[in-house]
Amino acid sequence: MADPRLRQLTIKTGVVKRLTKEKTVCEKEVVTEQNRLERFKGEGADEHVLKKQEEVIAECLMMLPDTLRRLRKELETLEKFLSEEEELKETKEYETAIQVVNDAKEVLAKKD
Repeated sequence: MADPRLRQLTIKTGVVKRLTKEKTVCEKEVVTEQNRLERFKGEGADEHVLKKQEEVIAECLMMLPDTLRRLRKELETLEKFLSEEEELKETKEYETAIQVVNDAKEVLAKKD
């Protein structure tokens, strides 16, 4: 990996991949915590426990917009980099980056 552009491509790809995973995990956590809240309500849990569980859900929901904003920004940066560095098309890193871009777009399309 002598070409510094490949290093930049690898870094940018990693950032988008991490943010895509972060968004997915955050959404799953919201569902899990909401299910837990419903279970607590069904079991007649203490009011304090229910209130804390609602706070956990609210915190998870607050993280989503920031994660989405960062993902969109970094995805745009990666796509711009890919369009400017088309001579790297024959590299494995470029192919990986294209796959990560497609995965990120798929994740963003799910719940926009």
